Order: sequence, then structure tokens, then C-alpha cells
Amino acid sequence: MPHDARLLLPAVTAWAVLVGVLTGPGWLPAVVAGGALALVASLLARMARLAPFPGPLHAAVDGPPVGRHRGRASGPARRVDGSGRAGHPVLLVLALAAAAVGLVCGAAALHLAVARAGPVAGWAQERAVTGVELVVTTEPRVLARADERDPLVILEARVVRASARGQTARPRTPVLVIATAGEGWEEAAWRSRLEAVGRWSPAEPGDRAVAVLVPRGPPTTLDRPIALLRGVDHVRDRFRQAVDPLPTDPRGLVPGLVIGDTSLTPPDLTQAMRDTGMTHLSAVSGSNVAIVAGGVALLAARLGLPRGWRLPVVLVALLGFILLCRPEPSVLRAGVMGAVGLMALTGGRRRASLPTLGAAVIGLLCLDPWLARSYGFALSTLATLGLVLWARPWGLAMAARVPRWAALPARAAAVPLAAQVICAPVIVLLQGTVTTVAVLANLLAAPLVPPTTILGVVAALLAPLSVRLATAVAWLAAAPAWVIGRIARVCSRLPGGTLEWWDGAVGAWALAAVTVALLLTRRWWSHQLGRRPWVAAAASCAVVVWVVPWPGLTGWPPPGWVVAGCDVGQGDAFVLPSGADGAVVVDTGPDPGAMADCLRLLGVRRVELLVLTHFHSDHVGGLAAVLGAAEVGEVLVTPVQEPAESAASVAAQVGAAGIPLRVARPGDRWTWGDTAVTVLWPTPRPPAGGSAANNASIVLDVEVSGARVLMTGDLEPEGARLVGRLTEGRDYDVLKVAHHGSAAQDERLVRQARPEIALIGVGEDNDFGHPAPSALSLLSEIGAVVLRTDLHGDIAVVRDAGGRLVPHAREGG
Repeated sequence: MPHDARLLLPAVTAWAVLVGVLTGPGWLPAVVAGGALALVASLLARMARLAPFPGPLHAAVDGPPVGRHRGRASGPARRVDGSGRAGHPVLLVLALAAAAVGLVCGAAALHLAVARAGPVAGWAQERAVTGVELVVTTEPRVLARADERDPLVILEARVVRASARGQTARPRTPVLVIATAGEGWEEAAWRSRLEAVGRWSPAEPGDRAVAVLVPRGPPTTLDRPIALLRGVDHVRDRFRQAVDPLPTDPRGLVPGLVIGDTSLTPPDLTQAMRDTGMTHLSAVSGSNVAIVAGGVALLAARLGLPRGWRLPVVLVALLGFILLCRPEPSVLRAGVMGAVGLMALTGGRRRASLPTLGAAVIGLLCLDPWLARSYGFALSTLATLGLVLWARPWGLAMAARVPRWAALPARAAAVPLAAQVICAPVIVLLQGTVTTVAVLANLLAAPLVPPTTILGVVAALLAPLSVRLATAVAWLAAAPAWVIGRIARVCSRLPGGTLEWWDGAVGAWALAAVTVALLLTRRWWSHQLGRRPWVAAAASCAVVVWVVPWPGLTGWPPPGWVVAGCDVGQGDAFVLPSGADGAVVVDTGPDPGAMADCLRLLGVRRVELLVLTHFHSDHVGGLAAVLGAAEVGEVLVTPVQEPAESAASVAAQVGAAGIPLRVARPGDRWTWGDTAVTVLWPTPRPPAGGSAANNASIVLDVEVSGARVLMTGDLEPEGARLVGRLTEGRDYDVLKVAHHGSAAQDERLVRQARPEIALIGVGEDNDFGHPAPSALSLLSEIGAVVLRTDLHGDIAVVRDAGGRLVPHAREGG
């Protein structure tokens, strides 16, 4: 059955135009809307002068359209007037596209007019200090920083009253609040009214927020949310209490699926679900909305409710579910796309699903124009489009080629396959990798999502009445949720589960081009492979060789490596071999994805010892990746628990994984074959100096295959001077330069180490000025070859056949 694409094409056009318009000046949406509406009037006038067009236009997605005119086959429905110009079909599509552009741009102009009315935007340009009253419009999010400072609290709000420069106004301006944790902002209730003092600054062009407010001190609550929302908050709080006794993975997944709360999800599980394309299962998505709606409809039918009552009951249930999850744009988007996807998978209304999707996109963009620039909106829309176009035909085609007993699984596999194929370019834009296990992982997890969601909703409804009873039901939901977590963890560790791809827009367009080419030529490829089975076998072997990152086969790591540095951005992550597939890992960097890729390329499957030199996020942020990618024997940490929140997070993650956690003491020593690791520092009470956390960095003396390596963490000069007394008289082949090559180096320690090669873990174009010219000059004076991750990518030191130490870089030579 052909699809009617007349409304989808205008929706996509309007979406693309809106993306560009939002980043322009404030007057641009209104001008574009006016021009689009003028074009609509012109096209309608043109159409009125042409003869009436008798038939509908069908965009052939599954096959060529068939037109009928006076009972005879007439080919594609198209009219050409005497001058050879296209008639109604093309004009109709152009008019619809122009109307959609005018509609969404007009809505954006109205939103911007309301948002920018008042003086807040001007105050932001002047960076004025203000007294302000706000209504909180999102849940507060707590983000750790890459240094010893307290975490940040980020929330969105709407200004209802503001005073600055001797002026008081009552606008409705959306703003972004960036506060420091510990001042009470993390406790701000959704829809509550707060009073605060702070300084304005400009927001990024194209953002929903007109300005950024940096508060000075804690907020004062003026009004609590209305009674209904307070009741919802009570349900959410009691539900969190009910799931608290559950094991770690279910304790995070069940609230994520039911109330959209992902704060309890372990970071390593989050990373595993990201690697396997299962992130939509750890939060509220369209599938959850469809499950709840279907469950309520089935229950209503079982209870024998009259048909006239069933739809209102389902709508009321959906309203309650949305309130429970917070009716924020992402939840509303999930609800709409879930309904369209459900329509696509039901045979009776499949033809209407594409126009419905187009109408949904236009409607959502009118309601919230800033969804146009949201990756979540793009992924949700594309996944729904994949279901509409391909899920059913691919499922039928796959079922026809397998035994009868495998027909149902084959049809089920078409759903995640269609979604993954169409979403892959956007995923590459986000994380620079392509997952090869997403279809398998989602297929295995799909049957477990409905019972987890339904039982979780029941537990949430029971929680206000009895936490104990709700906990009993939550334990039932925990069983399938635990299996979902295990699927994510196991699939994320499969060899070749994640493939590297080009980053950014180039990688996204390249993958999109490859995908389109394969879709257009799939029949030819199928025919050729059927005629030449040996070609299929050879291609399969080539894919396996390309996908599985066999150490050495990809050129990395180079043979004989004694230490490797991972390119993880602005942070440290170093690996020292301890056996065939084992290693000692020193710090994990800030990026779990980059850390996981580094271990995968190095062929590390067992981490004998994981050393976290200190608790700054640029050294421990990738912990989840190490715990998820390899078997970890022991974790070594510094005795100084700063920052406290980061230290607590590390302890929680390591404890949840059941791995021994040990506090470093000078003299601790481990040996594995030709690798020996000795702790030199810190003492129980290291000097505070410029940074207590940095000066408490674990310093290691490592011997690997005869090479001696000094690992110094982020040691400051105060601590480095004391370490220099311990290393006096020792020569080191390799020095891991302290604190990313900052200017705060102890010259004596560097000079007496006399390294041949110096390693610096540092991010490209970082804001700290690392590495400092003074540090590079010092290393040059002592004759050390410098390897930097910002210039060279992944780096390594290799002992060649002649026993010499040779620097290697994976990127740039």
C-alpha cells in the first residue's frame, strides 16, 4: 500500500527552515513567516487558474503510485498545462510546504515575541545584577565539574518579576539558571515560585532561554506548586522510597521507565545502554506511552466497560501518566510519537500514519519551536518514520525467508532494525560511533519492557497508600528490569559491538549516504550474493576482521608497548600492560565513551588494578566505562575524599559492581610478570597547598618490561617537592607530566627524573591553557620527547627489538 507523503514533505521542509531561523536575529521568524504565507497566496492563485485536478497525489515509498482517470490507468498522477508547466500536484506540495513554513515560523515569532518582551534580554547584555521571581519549569539537574569546585545545578525557569537598573518588570521570559550545589537550588520543586538575587548573562543564540541567571546565594520559596502537583510529587517521592531496596540496576531502570527519573541509574549502566542503543529504555519514551495506553485499554475491556467509556478512561490514564512523568516537552513528544508509531504497526490505519506523523511534527513545532534543534526530537521522529516506512514490509520480507517457527521473531526484529537504520546518522553526530549490537539488544529487551513498565506503574500508584506493598510489587518489576540491565552490559562487551566512525556532520552525512546507497541497491546486492555465495562468505569474513578490534591487526597498539595514553579529552587515562589481555589502568578521563574505545583497541579485557589518582571528574568520569568494558580486580583510591560528591559516587559505583576498594598507602606494591607497581605517595596527611585534592594524587613508580615510569597524577608543587625526596637518585625512562602540563611544575622533580619521553594527557583547545609554555620549555631543556593526546591522539611508548624506547602516536604520526 503506497504512503501519502503530501504532509510529511512540508513538515520536513518547515523543520529544516525553522532550525536555521531560530539561530538568526529575532525578527527573522516573522519575516520568513510573512514571505511563506505570501508564497501560499501566490500558489493558490496559480492553482485557481488551472483546471481542477481530479485525483490525489501519492508519494511512492513502498512502490509506484497508481492513478485512475475516468476508469483508465493513467500512470503517475500529474497534470501539465499548455506551457508544459506542472499543474496541481507540484503546486499543491509547494503550497503545503510554504504553509507549513509559515505556520511554524509564525508560531516561533509569537513565542519569541512573548519571550523577549521586557528588559531581561537587555539586562543580560549588560550583565546586570537583578532581584528576580521565577517559576521553575524543569527538574533541577546536578552536574559535576572537572575540578575541586562544587557541582553545578542547572534548571530552566520563567521570570515573572524582575528588578534591575532601577526598573521593575513582569515579563514571561524563559531563562536558564546555573547555580552552585549546596545552596538549595537542587531542592527546587517543579512549578514552584522562587525569589533570588543574581547576575544576568547572555544565552547562546537559538536557545530557548533568553538569558542565563547565576544566583548569588540560595533561593527563597514564595509559592509551592498547586495541590495536584504536590500530590504528584508525593507519589514520586514515595515511589523512590519503594524502589530503594531493589538491586542497583533495577533501582535505576524502574523509576526511569515509570516516572522519567534517571538519577538513580548507575553511570556504568548508562554507558552500557548508550553503547547498545538502548538509552530509550532507561527513560520515558513513546513505547512506554503506548504500553500504558494499551494496558489501560485492555483492562477496560476486561472489566466490561462500555465502548463509549473506554477512550475517556484511556485519555485520563495517559494524562495521569504524563503528570507523573512531568509534562515537559520531551514527555509530550514521546506521547505523540508513541501514538503515531502504534498506528504504524497496526494494519488498518497504516496508510494514515505518514500524514499523521507530518501533522504531529508540525503541531509539536508550533507548540515548542525549540524542539527543532533537539537531538531527542530528531531521534524520536526518525525512529517513528522508520517504523512507518519499513517495519511492516521488512518484517514480512524477513518472515518469508525463515522457517515458520522463526517468523514471529523475524517480524519483531524489523522494528529495532528500522529504527536503528534511520537513526544511525544522528547517533554518529552525537557520539561518533556506530553500534552493531543495537538490533540484537533491543530485540532481546523488548519483551521485558511492558511488564517492567506496567508493574512499575502499579507500584507507583500503591506507593502513597503503602510503601511496603509498593516495594513488593516493585520487586516483581525488578526481575525483568534486571534482565534488561544484563542484556545491556553483556552486549556492550561483545567484540566489535561499537565501531569508530567520523565525528560531527561529516560522519553523519557519510553514514546517511552509505545507508541510502545500500537501501537503493539492496535488491541488486541480494541478487549478486545469491548468485555468488563465495562473495558473501568473503564479505562476511572481511566484516568480522574489520569489526573485531584484534590488538595489532588494526595497527594499534604497536607491538612491545609499555605504556599507552588514551585520548579522552581534557583529562588523564593511562594504561600499562600486565599480561596478554590484562592491564593496570591509571585514571579514566572524563569521557566514558572514549575510555571504552581505548580499552577496546588495546585489547584489555581484564584490569588487574584500577588506580584513581584523585577524585576530580577529569580523572574518574570514565569509571563506568572501565567497569563495563573489563573485569576489574581491585580499585585503588587516594585517602583524601575531595570533592566529597565525586568520592561518594566512585565508592557507590565500585561497591555496586562488587569490586574491592582500597585506600593507597606508600609502600603498597603489586607484581604481575614483568610489571610491578609501587605506591610512592600520598601520605595520610598530604599538604593542601593550591589544591588539597591534587596534592593527594596517587604517585606510582612502575616497572614494565625493564622500563621505569613515574606517574604523577595532578600533583602540585607543594606535594611534588616532597615526592622529589623519595625519587632522588632514580632515573625514569618515562614521565607522566603532572596536571596536564600546567605551569605549576616542580622543576627539581622533573630534572632529577631525567625522562627520555614525557606523556601529557590534555584536551584540544582546552580552557586552562594546558600544556603551559613553561612546562614544555622545561621538558625541552632536559631533552625529553613530548607526546600529547591533544596533538597525537592515543599515544604509546614501545620497546623495540633493539631494546630502545620509541614514542608512537595513533593519530598524526
